[in-house]
Amino acid sequence: MSSFKTVLGLSLLALATSASAQRNFDNVEVTSQEVAPGIAVLFGAGGNIGVSHGPDGTILIDDQFAPLTEKIESAVADLGATPVKFLINTHYHGDHTGGNENFGKKGALIFAHTNVRVRLKEGRGEPRPIAPAGKDALPVVTFDQGLTLNVNGDTVDVLFLGGGHTDGDSVIRWREDNVVHMGDLYFKIPGYPFIDTRSGGNVLNAMNSIDAVIRMIDDKTKVIPGHGPMSNKAELVAYRQMIGEAVGLVKALKNEGKSAEEVVAAKPLADFNRGEGFIGPDQFVQAIYTSLESQ
Repeated sequence: MSSFKTVLGLSLLALATSASAQRNFDNVEVTSQEVAPGIAVLFGAGGNIGVSHGPDGTILIDDQFAPLTEKIESAVADLGATPVKFLINTHYHGDHTGGNENFGKKGALIFAHTNVRVRLKEGRGEPRPIAPAGKDALPVVTFDQGLTLNVNGDTVDVLFLGGGHTDGDSVIRWREDNVVHMGDLYFKIPGYPFIDTRSGGNVLNAMNSIDAVIRMIDDKTKVIPGHGPMSNKAELVAYRQMIGEAVGLVKALKNEGKSAEEVVAAKPLADFNRGEGFIGPDQFVQAIYTSLESQ
C-alpha cells in the first residue's frame, strides 16, 4: 500500500470514531505541498490542513487530531512560517478540530461558523458520542454568513454557503492566489460523499454549496479537498455531477412510493464504480433519502 493510501486509511478510520485518544499517531507523517506562494496544504491523519503564512501571521485551516499538534507545528515551521496566529475550522468533526485546544491554549484565535461552536460546546450522544469540547477548544470568533481576513497580501474569504456535509461548513477562498479549501464538502477519495445528517447535513444543501464554489472559481483554481490529493475545477464539477445523478436516481425511486429500506435494497448506484471507501453506496443512498425527506 502506498504511503498516501496508508495515511488515507488511518485518516478515515479516525474520522469514523471520536476515540482518537486511543489511537497511536506515532507513525503518522505530516507532509506539506506548496500550492501558491505563502499557501500550502498539510497531509497527515484527518482532514487536509490549509496554511497561509506571511508577515501578518500564520493562518491554519483545520488542525486534525490533538496528538498531531507538535508534528503540525513542525511542518508549519518547515514552511518558514511563524507559529499559528489564526485558526479556522471548516466544520466541527474531530479530525478537523481535534487540535483546537492545543492551539487555543497557545494563543491562536479560532474562527468558525456559529453552528460549529454550538456543536463543539454541546457534544453529541449515542451512537458514536462526542464529548463536549473544553473552553480553549471553542471558536472565539463566530459568524453566520462569513467574514474576510486581509492578511499576507491576500484577501481571504471564509464563506458559509449553506453547508451540506454538516450545518456549519465553511469554504475558504484566497482571492488573489486563486486557491479554495473545500473542507468536507468535497472528498477526493474512493467511495461516496459523507453527508452527516445527524449534524444538520443535507445533500441538497451540499449541492448548492458546491455549485456556489464552482461559479466563483476558474480552470486555474487550485482546489484543496477535505480529504485526498489536490484537485481542480474540472474534478470538482465531475464530483458535483456524480452527486446530482445519485440524487436523481434516489428521488425517482422515492417518488414511486418506495421506503428508504426499499430504495437502499434497489442498489440505484450499482453502476457508479466509486470504489470502496469510508462511505459506501448504501450509506450515501440513505443519506440522500433522509435529505429528501427533510425538504
